[in-house]
Amino acid sequence: MTRGTRKVSAIARQGPTFEVEAHEIACGNGPIADIDEAGRGPWAGPVVAAAVILDPSAIPPGLDDSKALNSAKREALYAAITTSGAKIGIGIANVDRIDRINILRATLWAMSDAVARLDTAPGLAIIDGNQLPQLSCPARTIIGGDALCLSIAAASIIAKVTRDRIMHELAQRHPGYGFERHKGYGTSQHKAALDELGPCGEHRRSFAPVRAALGIAPA
Repeated sequence: MTRGTRKVSAIARQGPTFEVEAHEIACGNGPIADIDEAGRGPWAGPVVAAAVILDPSAIPPGLDDSKALNSAKREALYAAITTSGAKIGIGIANVDRIDRINILRATLWAMSDAVARLDTAPGLAIIDGNQLPQLSCPARTIIGGDALCLSIAAASIIAKVTRDRIMHELAQRHPGYGFERHKGYGTSQHKAALDELGPCGEHRRSFAPVRAALGIAPA
């Protein structure tokens, strides 16, 4: 059951804090699972969502929006989060699912699956963005939450590192596209490879650039 869905915009500040989560815990709504995703925009590969319940007494220092961190820092924080006692669930929507139900619905499905994979049931879920997945607990959204809430920042790191590792694996299976560099995003190098080689099985055929490479008219 999804209810109590307030939307809160992130404001300019000096990095995320635990204030939102601490308030909800103090109100008796814990445990708090925060959710973020990685990979909605790329032309290839899955979309990955992560749900994270941080241990308030063991929050790794340095957590921030994954987009504000370089690869080495994300990897270090990924290790710190996974060894901190945090509860983590990961949902992965593959290309077939993306093409079958569209990227938004696949993203929301991955978020629901991430929460379902937590070994602790949350009392409240807080989702980065403005769209709510179907969940069995109350939920709310926060626009720009990965820059506001430490738990969403942690989820953004888990989702991003997980997806980047998947794209490195896919680069080995599908050489020539440069997945290990651009992670499936629509760079000029990716477009050139797509034009030369055509799409592989990990390209999203519901996305216009891939359809164009196949000679299919826009949907």
